[in-house]
Amino acid sequence: MSEEKELKKRKINEKLEHKVKLVEKRDRMLIKDRSSERAVLEEVFDKSTLMTIYDFMNKHVIDEIFGVVKAGKEARVYWGKDFEGKEIAIKIYLTVSAEFKRGKLPYIIADPRFANVKRDTRSLVYAWAQKEFKNLELCCKAGVRVPKPIAVRNNVLVMEFIGKNGVSAPLMREVQLSNPERTYKQLITYLKRLYRKARLVHGDISEYNIMIWRGKPVLIDVSQAVPLEHPNSETFLLRDLKNLNRYFKRLGVEIIPIEELYRRVTGVHSKHVH
Repeated sequence: MSEEKELKKRKINEKLEHKVKLVEKRDRMLIKDRSSERAVLEEVFDKSTLMTIYDFMNKHVIDEIFGVVKAGKEARVYWGKDFEGKEIAIKIYLTVSAEFKRGKLPYIIADPRFANVKRDTRSLVYAWAQKEFKNLELCCKAGVRVPKPIAVRNNVLVMEFIGKNGVSAPLMREVQLSNPERTYKQLITYLKRLYRKARLVHGDISEYNIMIWRGKPVLIDVSQAVPLEHPNSETFLLRDLKNLNRYFKRLGVEIIPIEELYRRVTGVHSKHVH
């Protein structure tokens, strides 16, 4: 290896170590229970995850990682920047999440796209990251506003950051909508495009999985979205529609009856709507 290549590799390694230290410092500030601190840090930055991040930095997908913007039991989302200075979101799924296999298995095993995935937790986590990336791609092509996918490998997903200067856009439940009726209609349009163009059902529509950015809704956490071929797709869709109506009815919006709403989204009538 030439001295120039060796120097470049050493600089990238030093930069990665520096970024990880910054992230770990931010993590420690977020963890109140010190006894669990080391365990949580190791869950996120195990050797495999570090190598994946290193690979993304080497390929100029990620330049900087600053800190956690969302921390959950199954994944963490970090704010970062690419080599052009654009803000990105880096979602890292925890490969040892105890609840992951039980909670996600029904969404994966019946998805024909992942029929041959192994049942061990790590394989399922990797498949879940791939699933979210593919779903984001389908959403974008269908004209549904979601974070644009950039790259995925193993348990690390890189996508567009929804927000500015490291501050995430608020969730729908956190804001007072200036025009709830318009937002309601926009979300119905999204579900219609998802169903008819992307051939997907979101499966977890709620005020917790919708951001409001620049006055418009943005669907997030689309990893659990299933294709129409999934045996539970209709059940999931009806649940989405009921959740949507429940929330906007509380805001005083004149909601569309479920039967009619189902027809508008799918284009057909259902015997199971009640």
